[in-house]
Amino acid sequence: MSFRAIRVTKDDQGHRVETVTLEESELHEGDVTVAVDYSTVNYKDGLALADKGIVRTYPLVPGIDFAGTVESSTHASFAPGDKVVLNGYGVGERHDGGFAQKARVSGDWLVPLPEGLTTRQAAAIGTAGYTAMLSVLALEDAGLTPASGDVLVTGAAGGVGSVAVALLARLGYRVLASTGRPAEAGYLRELGAAEIIDRAELSEPGRPLGKERWAGAVDSVGSHTLVNVLAGTRYGGTVTSCGLAQGLDLPGTVMPFILRGVTLAGIDSVQAPMERRIRAYDRLARDLDLASLERMTTVVGLDEVPSVAERILAGQVRGRTVVDVNA
Repeated sequence: MSFRAIRVTKDDQGHRVETVTLEESELHEGDVTVAVDYSTVNYKDGLALADKGIVRTYPLVPGIDFAGTVESSTHASFAPGDKVVLNGYGVGERHDGGFAQKARVSGDWLVPLPEGLTTRQAAAIGTAGYTAMLSVLALEDAGLTPASGDVLVTGAAGGVGSVAVALLARLGYRVLASTGRPAEAGYLRELGAAEIIDRAELSEPGRPLGKERWAGAVDSVGSHTLVNVLAGTRYGGTVTSCGLAQGLDLPGTVMPFILRGVTLAGIDSVQAPMERRIRAYDRLARDLDLASLERMTTVVGLDEVPSVAERILAGQVRGRTVVDVNA
């Protein structure tokens, strides 16, 4: 049966992004075939469509996540009709991903959709929201509670940041939201941010140690921003690192670690163990305000993905962009 997909190719004629019609026989190997309902556009997808070193094999269907319904399966844990969600495992990088009406993957990569979430809501959460939840879990596992003090979220108007703000606020934390887009202040306050910080305060080279301002932080920006976040973290605080929107360098010192006992926790959404994935989605189903999720979500069709990908790399996309692959 044929289906529509976005496919990237790279050959002597260069790098191309095209909407094509494929046959199931052209999909990559796997023991579960999923009828995809929705995917999303993430920063990594923007890099993939722009030929920025993300795609490892050609031709490829990009899209690092998706949610849908199992169509056929030889995997012991899944049967036709099961609702599932997928993030990471090289999907959309080395293995055909979610920018298609069908996907074939290993059942070991799939998470059963928790009760209380639809496939559209699971896609709205997507890799960005799942990464935000992994960050919140890391902060909690390090002992952070609302009584510990303020929590900072950088890149707050983006996908990871928006979900992190909404989650932390719902859990009772006082959230500081850093953004370079002043026009988004109202949006961030609607999600629960108590205070807005101009990105410029954090994005330039700063001192190795600054005033102790927050007990914890979720950083999706990296580079000088992450260094300044660490420098402003209170004694014994924890900062999670889950992105590199400003850069992949870390031009700082060890002083926050050896003088204030600050912990820098790395967040890997691609190869996270299944137990942690299920824990994250169970918590998302319970703790994420679905009205807030809806406020941060925009839905587009498959043909609109390339233009959205360009805007996400330019920092012009707010919140989450869901792709209705059947629209």
